[in-house]
Amino acid sequence: MAESTNRTNANNRTVLVVGSGISGMTAAIALAEKGIRSILVSPFVSERSQSVMAAGGINAALDNMGEGDSVDKHIEDTLKGGCMIAGRDAVAGLCTSAPDIIRWLEKLGVVFTLNKNGKIDQRAFGGQSCRRTCYCGASTGKQIVSALVMECRRYEAMGLIERRLWNDFHSGLIRGGKCYGALLFNEARASLEAVYADAVIMATGGQNALFGKTTGSTQCDGYAAGRLFMQGAALKNLEFIQYHPTTMETSQKRMLISEAARGEGGRLYYEEDGKRVYFMEERFGSRGNLMPRDIVSRCMEETGKDIFLDVTHLGPDVIVAKIPEVRDLCLKYAGLDIKKESIPVKPSVHFFMGGLAADENHETNIENLYAVGECASRYHGANRLGGNSLLAAVHSGKTAASAIAASPAAADEGNAEASDLFAEYIQTEEEKIIRDFSSESKFPVMYIRDMAAEIMNTELGIVRDGDSLRKGISGLDYYIDIASRIRYDSSVLEYFNYSLPAILNLAKATMLSALERKESRGAHIRSDYPEASDEYAAGSLIMYNGGQFDITYDREGRFEH
Repeated sequence: MAESTNRTNANNRTVLVVGSGISGMTAAIALAEKGIRSILVSPFVSERSQSVMAAGGINAALDNMGEGDSVDKHIEDTLKGGCMIAGRDAVAGLCTSAPDIIRWLEKLGVVFTLNKNGKIDQRAFGGQSCRRTCYCGASTGKQIVSALVMECRRYEAMGLIERRLWNDFHSGLIRGGKCYGALLFNEARASLEAVYADAVIMATGGQNALFGKTTGSTQCDGYAAGRLFMQGAALKNLEFIQYHPTTMETSQKRMLISEAARGEGGRLYYEEDGKRVYFMEERFGSRGNLMPRDIVSRCMEETGKDIFLDVTHLGPDVIVAKIPEVRDLCLKYAGLDIKKESIPVKPSVHFFMGGLAADENHETNIENLYAVGECASRYHGANRLGGNSLLAAVHSGKTAASAIAASPAAADEGNAEASDLFAEYIQTEEEKIIRDFSSESKFPVMYIRDMAAEIMNTELGIVRDGDSLRKGISGLDYYIDIASRIRYDSSVLEYFNYSLPAILNLAKATMLSALERKESRGAHIRSDYPEASDEYAAGSLIMYNGGQFDITYDREGRFEH
């Protein structure tokens, strides 16, 4: 039987935070600072979250480099990079908060690299008008995660944060457009647990596993967003998928060659007739290598050539001091000495601008259900600027926590009433697990996931068209039909079995969103509609209604301002 966790009374609220990376931990800490208890749920420890992989840095207009940087310039760069479909008010809030966020992180113990003047050093990233990216050597994400983990432990000792590991999200406890908590799957006991809460914050990252081998963690598979989508949550801007231009192939995944390498002066080129062609510089001038990621990736794709990134001219001292992680990564995985050799690079799926649609409080269209970090879509529009992801992770976590703290406490409905409300649903989900796990599947689950990933990579690449998208949708429909009749595959964890239908429906929603947007904008490039169109100058919204997918555009600005 499913276990349940009591909901606290109105004067002692409890918030369920699903996901313990930077955005989830920030939300839990910000709630604790306001005296609100949270339950922080994840399948693994925070040190295994994707957040630790963010090497490049975090943006803030500190102007430590004396280039006249300002919050207004940060706002304009972000809006321009997102092709003007991210809400100005949303972006202004993000960029205005950045300097205070850096100071908050320093207070928690994050050790930023300093410049010769003793101030936080700032490097150049793509799409920036000034050097704006603060960094901690080549391990900014690791540093921030470590600091947040220690702060979480302090509040854990005070009883304001409760950690629950080895728990997977199963579904929201949603009725009448309102969220009452979530159903979790406990891996150790192989059972469901109902956790009732005054609010639920989703911090589950992007949809990397939809595409198989990417730069990100395969732990981030989009299932939570897909399941909530099937429960009535609106998804936004799914068609905007950022390809990082510089990644290196390994047997396990695409290894990210940080934008910091180009920020320090690395140059992209291909060889023709025995000579190097620095194609980005020829096309865009001296800062061509630091154009926004969608532009660099598209230009690389258009060359039809093998592309290399050269940093040898920087010299050993700069390489060791500024990009040691790039040096170590290339040496470890490719036996490549970047002090002497160029790096072979290709674009790869890296970041998802789309996710759960979030308003100014980071609340979804479902009451008391919030989304933060990469699983939320709010700030990046059609393309994210490097260095804005870590900023958005912290800012969104703080924003959701502040909104929850400021909202009036609801009258306590009592655990018994909530249990009665969802008793039938929970029993049905338990029976599904028992039934589906009672017999072997003809189609191995991981095979179907691999086939879906192949469809996504083949038909939804950097450049796509209507024919390829329709072909991809047809292929996904075939596997969705199989998934509706699938039974237990004992070769994998139970999670992979029950998560399959929602992941496939999320994949289809992504394809449909790309098919509907008949233009090229930012990271969405249609060869059959090569120009941007005013008709689509807004974020896309997609809803799931009993197997039907309804797409509209957020021209009213509910999820923009």
